[in-house]
Amino acid sequence: MIEVGDSVPKFSLNNSEGEKIKSTDFKGKKHIIYFYPKDFTPGCSTQADEFSTEYKKFQKQEIEIIGISPDDVESHKKFCSKMGIKYVLLSDSEKEVSKLFGVWGMKKFMGREYMGVTRSSFLVNEKGKIFKTYPKVKPKGHALQVLKDFTE
Repeated sequence: MIEVGDSVPKFSLNNSEGEKIKSTDFKGKKHIIYFYPKDFTPGCSTQADEFSTEYKKFQKQEIEIIGISPDDVESHKKFCSKMGIKYVLLSDSEKEVSKLFGVWGMKKFMGREYMGVTRSSFLVNEKGKIFKTYPKVKPKGHALQVLKDFTE
């Protein structure tokens, strides 16, 4: 997994409108990159809703929010519409960026093993360096914790 002090890897993914977004587009800006398993699931919906609820507070602090999952662009478009998401969601359908960040791997749920995304977040400073990681995120309360960690 990417660690504190590492630079954000260079990547390019499509957003919910099908536009190419590059990691370098956020250079010079504070931002959070959060990885989540799947649109429309309970935990992911909770997490997205909390970031949406607190979105104006993030904007006031000039912090960009970037959500990434393996879902395709069409799923993200529907998820943004249903959840009122105004921040960037990126489609990592090939799991390349998830692998770069070290969040794609073996998971266990109800005795079953499968490959998937571990819900994780990375706080990034204006220089493109990771200054805090959250390797196993609990969705409830995460948005406010991130906001607090950015402003301390």
